[in-house]
Amino acid sequence: MKIIDTHIHLWDLENGSYPWLEGDSSILNRSYFMEELEQQRKGTTVEYGILVQAANNDQDTAYMLKVAEESDWIKGVVGWLPLTDPGQSEKLLEQKYLQNLYFKGVRHLIHNESDPKWLLQASVLESLGILADNELPFDVVGVLPEHLETAIKVAEQLPNLSLVLDHLNQPPIAQKLKFGSWGTLMEKASRYPNIHVKISGLGTTIGRPFQWLASDIYEYLEFAISKFGYKRCFLGGDWPVSLLAGSYTHTWKQYENALVDLLTENELKGVCFENAAEFYNLKLKL
Repeated sequence: MKIIDTHIHLWDLENGSYPWLEGDSSILNRSYFMEELEQQRKGTTVEYGILVQAANNDQDTAYMLKVAEESDWIKGVVGWLPLTDPGQSEKLLEQKYLQNLYFKGVRHLIHNESDPKWLLQASVLESLGILADNELPFDVVGVLPEHLETAIKVAEQLPNLSLVLDHLNQPPIAQKLKFGSWGTLMEKASRYPNIHVKISGLGTTIGRPFQWLASDIYEYLEFAISKFGYKRCFLGGDWPVSLLAGSYTHTWKQYENALVDLLTENELKGVCFENAAEFYNLKLKL
């Protein structure tokens, strides 16, 4: 199956600020460029990709947009806006981003904010309303139950805003829990038609580097798809963060192995390609 990878990160530490990497001793604390990913993509069926913000600043977004313009297979960028400043967010959209062919959505590193309810600030909700007015979706990068609770409240207050839960909001795979509070909240989230889920980042969630398999994630994918329906699900590789758990090829092989047993051929087309193209308005056909 042809795949749209909706979750790719790149960063150039010589020309951008990534505070979350300061003091990081892992393999992530270096620059990651498109040329490296190009080589790894050859072992997969990834046809197109979307770059996703990795820093709450304009420089990261500018870098991604430049890379997108230079790469045939990158079809979109999920960038950043100063959401606590609705006036500035609207100004940036009008003056820079709405006319850019690659600017397809917005994300903020909410999991790095001390307040898990950061999105519920009046100023942020106003900015999210501006996104909804311009038919731009928002990626929710949550890691706590409180992040999921917050996303549900945002969906309730802004029913016209399309949201996607990155990495399935961290299911409790490593804790060896069936579904727990995560499952309860995901079931509640699924009742809101504007909430979608991104099957991504699960290898690092498991906590067994280079040893995880499709069988480790199968029941969580089955649960998410059964609740949200296949039309509200799509895929992301989460490179290079995913390298903490295994190669780019290994990551995609496990997702494919699990999904082939879960979905019909038509449903696979949706989850692997068509749903992402529609959510991010990529104007692509399978």
